Amino acid sequence: MTLANPVPPADAGPFAAEPAHVEVIRHTGSSRVAAAVSLLILAAMVSMPWWGQPGHMRWVVEFSVYLAIAQMWNLLAGYAGLVSVGQQAFIGVAGYAMFVLASNFGINPFLAVWIGILVSGLLALPTYALLHRLDGPYFAIGTWVVAEAVKLVVLNIDYVNAGSGMTLRVMSQYSLHERQVGLMWLCAAMLLVTVGGSYWLLRSRHGLALTAMRDNPVAAESQGVNVKRLRFLIFVAAAMGTGLAGAVYYMAQLRITPAAGFNPSWANIAIFIVMVGGVGTIEGVLVGALIYFVADRFFAQYGAVYMVVLGLMTLLTALYARQGIWGLISSRIHVPLFPVGRKLVVSSTVTKGSHP
Repeated sequence: MTLANPVPPADAGPFAAEPAHVEVIRHTGSSRVAAAVSLLILAAMVSMPWWGQPGHMRWVVEFSVYLAIAQMWNLLAGYAGLVSVGQQAFIGVAGYAMFVLASNFGINPFLAVWIGILVSGLLALPTYALLHRLDGPYFAIGTWVVAEAVKLVVLNIDYVNAGSGMTLRVMSQYSLHERQVGLMWLCAAMLLVTVGGSYWLLRSRHGLALTAMRDNPVAAESQGVNVKRLRFLIFVAAAMGTGLAGAVYYMAQLRITPAAGFNPSWANIAIFIVMVGGVGTIEGVLVGALIYFVADRFFAQYGAVYMVVLGLMTLLTALYARQGIWGLISSRIHVPLFPVGRKLVVSSTVTKGSHP
């Protein structure tokens, strides 16, 4: 996109200035490389059932779920300013909805995943209506209370086997290869919806409103941004995206229980990934997800010590590197992989009749 200044007045004489050109840059060389690599990764995920190992596919499912949940929390806290520690409510509800639809109503489980996220969205409506007047830590505690309340309700419903949980036996009608194909395609679609959808949103005019709201909600509202409505929409969208990740994860596990589906560790994982990687950036979520995934694969065996180390990493990042690891990297090397802003490049003005 190139803009030009108006033509200089006719009486400017021989020393009139040439019109300066302003170019709006939205892509960089690094972002084009990142886009190409992202497409290759999605293609590899879709084709993985024909060449990958089952163990590696389980890793891909886990990493994709961590990435999706963290990106939804990043959108919620990093832009809407809504810090939630109860996102596990939407994970558990969507997971249970998928199991009930597939096991009790005979709906194709791969279709039930998408219907299940609507249940997360429906749960988000009264949740936000109940909590939207709260602010800061009170809102965060409120989300945790809602998640625990929903967990207690599920624990006392015999229709979903109460505390015993449910098993997705209907998956036995599909061969191993068919299940792998379905899961890999679901993971690719999930990343497109959560990460790709967030990137598209942040690059739109609504993304400008979100960025303004993040920086200063009062000033944003004075400029015409409907902060209340935008926060509500982001809360519902984050709930549905989180529910999608939960439904995919428990489909891969073939079993869900209230203790697992509504486990507060889900919120802890999202917070760790975003805080350590870098809040408010897609690149930070990718970095944080990689760090957590590697740590979980190789150091989870150390139990309590492992959790203490993760907690200390989060604390140190919050104290000394508030922009996260990606913030430290980008402060030294400017390589935006998913730029959401705009950069103006103004060409130098040349005066007619002057010497270069």
